[in-house]
Amino acid sequence: MSERRPAPTVGQVVLGRRLQELREECGLRRDEAAQILRVTAATVRRMEMAEVALKIPYAQVLLSTYGVPDDEIAAFVALAEEANQPGWWQRFHDVLPDWFSLHVSLEGAASLIRSYEPHFVPGLLQTEDYARAVLEAGTVGQTRPADVERHVTLRLERQKLLTREHPPRLWVIMDETVLLRPVCMRGEVMREQLDRLLVVAENDHITLQIAEFKDGPHPGACAPFTLFRFAEPELPDMVYSEYLTGALYLDSRREVAAHLEVLDAMTTRATSAQRTKELIERRRDDF
Repeated sequence: MSERRPAPTVGQVVLGRRLQELREECGLRRDEAAQILRVTAATVRRMEMAEVALKIPYAQVLLSTYGVPDDEIAAFVALAEEANQPGWWQRFHDVLPDWFSLHVSLEGAASLIRSYEPHFVPGLLQTEDYARAVLEAGTVGQTRPADVERHVTLRLERQKLLTREHPPRLWVIMDETVLLRPVCMRGEVMREQLDRLLVVAENDHITLQIAEFKDGPHPGACAPFTLFRFAEPELPDMVYSEYLTGALYLDSRREVAAHLEVLDAMTTRATSAQRTKELIERRRDDF
């Protein structure tokens, strides 16, 4: 059996997309590009879809065929070599599902992260004990103590992006259920988690809102999802939506626009900064 291929980095996704755009601008089909390389059309497709690492010699030949100037080819190759370097999260390959690896890559590269979470505090804001309790409940399908601890470590590593020199803008809307659902019998776990939310909400680059019960149903209630926006103009907004055994990564303009419209609508109805703080403090006293 072949070794599992790590999830693509954001750089590979961007450059693969660029290769496809250049090919289409030249009016070439994938099978025609494949003939130039003397490979199958599937090989070209896998590079364009970032299903394999970018093969530098292949990319150089294709770029030359597409009429890209030598200096731009050199710049592309430099970016490809950087993009092919494994991400830090890949050392957690033993417990990280294939479908979630790209999420971690997008998370680390995004300049803006907007999400709706109906069930739990988002992983980027969880305390260690809260994360452990959620994972012990089997939310990732693994409950062995060693696997749980690896997942907790991964979750805490992900959170470092919020304290780096240039952190992303994080904007989270949580359902009021998140503040009410205890993740374990120990009340201090929820109290510490809600205290953590009060602290992070003071950061200029983090916005927390609550979708209150009293406001009734809202358009985002179907499932949790996250929208990523990037500083690089070559990479479009992407939406991540998770289900029981996998996830969807959406980048079509129509689907992204629909999720963005829902987020904007929910934002206008969700709590203000002061109301969010009041709700969290009130719910904290219940545990």
